[in-house]
Amino acid sequence: MIRLIGYLFGIACVMFFGVAAVVAVYLNGVSKDLPDYAVLNSYAPPVTTRVHAGNGALMAEYARERRLFLPIQAIPDRVKAAFLSAEDKNFYNHPGVDLSGLARAILVNIQNMGSGRRPVGASTITQQVAKNFLLTADQTFDRKIKEAILSFRIEQAYSKDKILELYLNEIFFGMNSYGIAGAALTYFDKSVTELTIAEAAYLASLPKGPSNYHPFRHAEAALERRNWVIDRMVENGYVSQSDGADAKNQPLGVTLRRAGSHLFASEFFSEEVRRQIIERYGDNALYEGGLSVRTSLDPVIQTYARKALHDGLIGYDERRGFHGPVATIDMTKDWGEELAKVPGLSDVPEWRLAVVISVDKKVAEIGLQPGMEANGKVKAERKLARIEAENMQWAYRSSKGDRKTAKSPDGVFSPGDVVYVEPIGDAETTDTFRLRQPPKVQGALVAMDPHTGRVLAMVGGFSYAQSEFNRATQAKRQPGSSFKPFVYAAALDNGYTPASVIMDAPIEIVSGGTVWRPENYGGGSAGPSTLRLGIEKSRNLMTVRLANDMGMNLVAEYAERFGIYDKMPPLLSMSLGSGETTVLRMVSAYSVLANGGKQIKPSLIDRIQDRYGKTIFRHEERVCEGCNAGSWDNQEEPTVVDNREQVLDPMTAYQITSMMEGVVTRGTAGGKIKLDRPVAGKTGTTNDEKDAWFVGYTADLVAGLYIGLDNPAPLGRGATGGSLSAPIFNEFMQMAVKDTPVTKFILPEGMTLIAVNRKTGMQAFEGDPDTIMEAFKPGTGPADSFSVIGMEGTVDPEEILRTSPQANQAVTSGSGGLF
Repeated sequence: MIRLIGYLFGIACVMFFGVAAVVAVYLNGVSKDLPDYAVLNSYAPPVTTRVHAGNGALMAEYARERRLFLPIQAIPDRVKAAFLSAEDKNFYNHPGVDLSGLARAILVNIQNMGSGRRPVGASTITQQVAKNFLLTADQTFDRKIKEAILSFRIEQAYSKDKILELYLNEIFFGMNSYGIAGAALTYFDKSVTELTIAEAAYLASLPKGPSNYHPFRHAEAALERRNWVIDRMVENGYVSQSDGADAKNQPLGVTLRRAGSHLFASEFFSEEVRRQIIERYGDNALYEGGLSVRTSLDPVIQTYARKALHDGLIGYDERRGFHGPVATIDMTKDWGEELAKVPGLSDVPEWRLAVVISVDKKVAEIGLQPGMEANGKVKAERKLARIEAENMQWAYRSSKGDRKTAKSPDGVFSPGDVVYVEPIGDAETTDTFRLRQPPKVQGALVAMDPHTGRVLAMVGGFSYAQSEFNRATQAKRQPGSSFKPFVYAAALDNGYTPASVIMDAPIEIVSGGTVWRPENYGGGSAGPSTLRLGIEKSRNLMTVRLANDMGMNLVAEYAERFGIYDKMPPLLSMSLGSGETTVLRMVSAYSVLANGGKQIKPSLIDRIQDRYGKTIFRHEERVCEGCNAGSWDNQEEPTVVDNREQVLDPMTAYQITSMMEGVVTRGTAGGKIKLDRPVAGKTGTTNDEKDAWFVGYTADLVAGLYIGLDNPAPLGRGATGGSLSAPIFNEFMQMAVKDTPVTKFILPEGMTLIAVNRKTGMQAFEGDPDTIMEAFKPGTGPADSFSVIGMEGTVDPEEILRTSPQANQAVTSGSGGLF
């Protein structure tokens, strides 16, 4: 018997060692190709890039996986407790694999065999880290063994807190959100530190199966799973019985955070920043790099810019009458359901879509578009309102705006027509609305700090939801006469003065067998006139003569120096702004005039930091000597060294600024701009009134805009920069500079102010009523005799005589030439 027992024991030992050898060989084979867990030490997951305004407000987020990395120290204990209770209550006690939990799972699965229930898992948090970071999700025995081996090794190499940090930042929560910080923002629009017990428990429910516990599609299952997690938190001693009961009585409370732009009216700006980051760093850096981008956007000024441009576009468009309904829906069905299908303008929240229910001569009864539930269903409420006849009078005009084609609401639309409306009074309580429509005409407005080049506001069109095309940076348009100041700046920088006189009379330019006969807007000519008058009255004939006199190569050089064009062909027609450029480039060029001639690099981005907080880009290029001194030792005050290139003589910049002040006070924008401080600017109107421009500035703010159709077409007779764009500039600047110190344009040291006659440019006599104080550079001054540029062979002496007494002296004495 003893011999038999010994024999059996020997066989058992052989079998044991044989199995052990097989297992050892198997484990050795499995272990050979295990991934290197050392990569966990340099964990750098795809992280959301966040774009902020100048005041720190969040503008937009960009990510393939919406994730924000949080160190374990920044995650509250109640959040950790929720995940430990839901996933691995023995996390801080097991060596990587929870053997007791594994045994329980095996027993439960044996009991559930044949029941159709899903097998219960026993993966620890460490095992999930091994699987998520280092292995595939294949449900194979080999993969589970590898997972266990890696878990033991990870536990030996890293602390428990480090492993939990990796887990909480990596896991998927649904809704394209990854990591606890991203999930808190996505589901509750709040930071992790603000999460309640109930909210933390719900988020801890999601990793098992985000789609199974969707807050709207599977609300009951989500609530049940959340309450189960709360019970485990109480059971494990993380939460008291009373706090747990309170948490279970709370609703899910999910408030989904909207994607895209988060700051009102910032969509065009954000999109331009997105394009620039991709151009500079690439696609992956934007969507995975976790960059922190601080932009130059001023949210208040941006709102002013949007309002001013909107008012101008709507005003012009409504003068052209009603275009027709947005859509027409079937009124035999539930109009609320049908109306909810019509997309609106999400970035024009003051407007709402409505359907005409009934209409007569006095009023149109409308139904407002119902809102949407969080689960995507149309709300049951149906709100009715009205548009009274006096609140839609503009719609009675024809599409050309020249006459009335209808006299009452029933002549404008019919039941079933979908239109935009805007509340009159409080939006929540009023039932009276005015008719609105998205304008066909478009435009763009840019505002900039002339001292730094920081773009403070950018509006690229009426609505980003209507069209993502950014007309401030992507639309290349002819600037028309708003280009002329740079022709005159080139002249003033090269020997001419504001009092130099040029002939304003018909001219013919022959080139390549063709004859070009430019004309002044509105026709006519004024005879000999000063450069100042040429700018103030925007004389085309004078500008062409001036450009011809000094040479278009010089004009082209200045246009390129100011950044208006990359390469400008030296053609005389370009002197009248026939080349195409953008609003941003024009505003940048005017900033050079406003800041005294310093080169400007327009920038929408102040600073970019990588995911570790290191600054990788900064717009500010000026150097501050002594700013980083460790202590005060009676040294000189720090000075900021401006090493930017001087592209224009400061005296020339002041002269052209003074001349453009005249545009505002008595020129083509006369009476349109009313500010409490000096302002300079220039109108621009292209051929056939296809584009209307105005670019102007105070000492501390530059703004420019144009209005035009996307497919250039005439805007109508009289649609000039002075009549259309200057009032928009005025509305914007009045809002933008209010409550700011009044600043003036400073006369550079060495310049002399001399009274001259406006017409002749000669020094004024005492008592001369038609005089102006003109700024002259050292060594220059008014002409001693009347000289006219471009007079020979083109001027009728009798016309000159009638135009100016001094001109008679020039003709009879034969004097002429350039002063």
